[in-house]
Amino acid sequence: MNIVVLAGGLSTERDVSFKTGSMVAKALKENGHKVILLDVFMGYSDREEDLTGIFDRADEISVQVSDIPTEAPDLAKVKASRKDQSPCFFGPNVIKMCQMADIVFMALHGENGENGKIQAAFDLFGVKYTGSDYLSSAIAMNKETSKQFFLANGIPTPKGISMTRATRQDDITSIGVTIVRDAAEFKAALDDAFKWENELVIEEFVQGREFSVGVIEGKALPIIEIAPKEGFYDYKNKYKAGSTVETCPAELPEQVTKDMQHYAEEVARVIGLDTYSRSDFLLNDKNEMFCLEANTLPGMTATGGRGYRHEL
Repeated sequence: MNIVVLAGGLSTERDVSFKTGSMVAKALKENGHKVILLDVFMGYSDREEDLTGIFDRADEISVQVSDIPTEAPDLAKVKASRKDQSPCFFGPNVIKMCQMADIVFMALHGENGENGKIQAAFDLFGVKYTGSDYLSSAIAMNKETSKQFFLANGIPTPKGISMTRATRQDDITSIGVTIVRDAAEFKAALDDAFKWENELVIEEFVQGREFSVGVIEGKALPIIEIAPKEGFYDYKNKYKAGSTVETCPAELPEQVTKDMQHYAEEVARVIGLDTYSRSDFLLNDKNEMFCLEANTLPGMTATGGRGYRHEL
């Protein structure tokens, strides 16, 4: 098969996406497919050209991937580096190359890639792609909306509220946030989070162990426990080799395992994630579990890595 592995883009997880894409491309090539690793934003070439036989030159034109930096990319610099400076999100020749492929493997992470917009565009262009459709992707990506789905279907999740720039409140006592220690830390956390998003979900802090549960076609896989060696499961700990200890299957009581896998399957069902997904959970010292979110395009780096969250 001729396959485009689509990566990059303009999210804070741009570099992580390349690493996922490179590992997926390697596995596909080892199974005899012709694979192009393509940056959805930069595209291929800066001019219109005859793309006949381009999959025979896949290695030549594929993105070359290095190690994941410890900090998120400067997206302003990424935008400025594109030669054509077009306002179009899709880089030169991207749509045409994706239409030429038998299928597009979605290796994108973050806003554009997991929010359903690219999936919707591909539906209109007649491009076949892997993963969830546009609607379920959009629901899963919007944390406030997905949280309402959890609550309506009996899936345990931390208490929380949403906040926009317009409704921002710096008074910590008004919402009972406990992960920050005082009002100054809370204000700083909001300042940082609003650099990335216009709308936030603010949740109660749950002290406990972290787990991820993959689901394929409605069936939960063995549970993975993710234990950072120090600090929180932040960007650095997610993607720097040796920063976390991952145990699979997780060492849990049998009933807790069954319950967590059941809730992961319920998350996939109620949101409509009928291909593959991964749900993230916290488990406190009373064995009470809380679903944090669902990921429609899970990371496939050497260290795994679930979707990056701003914890407030």
